Amino acid sequence: MKPSVSVLPGFDLWPAALSDAAQAALVAEVLAAVESAPFQRYDTAYGKAMSVAMSSFGPLGWVSDKAGYRYADRQPGTDRPWPAMPQVLLDLWAAYGDPDTPPDSALINLYRDDARMGLHQDRDEVDPAFPVLSISLGDTAVFRIGGTARGDPTRSLRLASGDLCRLSGPARRAFHGVDRIQAGSSRLVPGGGRINLTLRRARPADVTV
Repeated sequence: MKPSVSVLPGFDLWPAALSDAAQAALVAEVLAAVESAPFQRYDTAYGKAMSVAMSSFGPLGWVSDKAGYRYADRQPGTDRPWPAMPQVLLDLWAAYGDPDTPPDSALINLYRDDARMGLHQDRDEVDPAFPVLSISLGDTAVFRIGGTARGDPTRSLRLASGDLCRLSGPARRAFHGVDRIQAGSSRLVPGGGRINLTLRRARPADVTV
């Protein structure tokens, strides 16, 4: 494991954590998964479609609609289970996230064109003691992170393909988002854009799915 860069307390970054081959293999896993769990642009609780397209791996997938934000064990629209979590993601979680309790959800975000993600907190998981682990693939993202209050000062940094970052401890519920992607900065993702994989433990440690 390469040394991490501590960007702020609880927010750690491992630049170029994944080799080129590992990145390509993960993209292939994503492309295979979305054959049965197609990307969707969910509506927010306010009824506006998100600019980021989403899918998931694992027993649970994060979904959103006018009823609110939540985890579901079936895909919206198809009512099918989500694709199984690839072993490589389980291994990365064990190495960088939590060695004892596996993740039960990996959100797949696809950023293309002017897609962005506004500042938000990850609050839909039961136990914030578990970290959020994020893997960047493809185009570089301009990522923004602040504190645990919406009005706290923010800072921005670039997340490139193969970078891995973790929100834990005091940063676990920090406001964060993606201002934009730098289109054409990578040729990894077919058709261009950025894929972000976010591993989480949504349910308590003693709950099996």
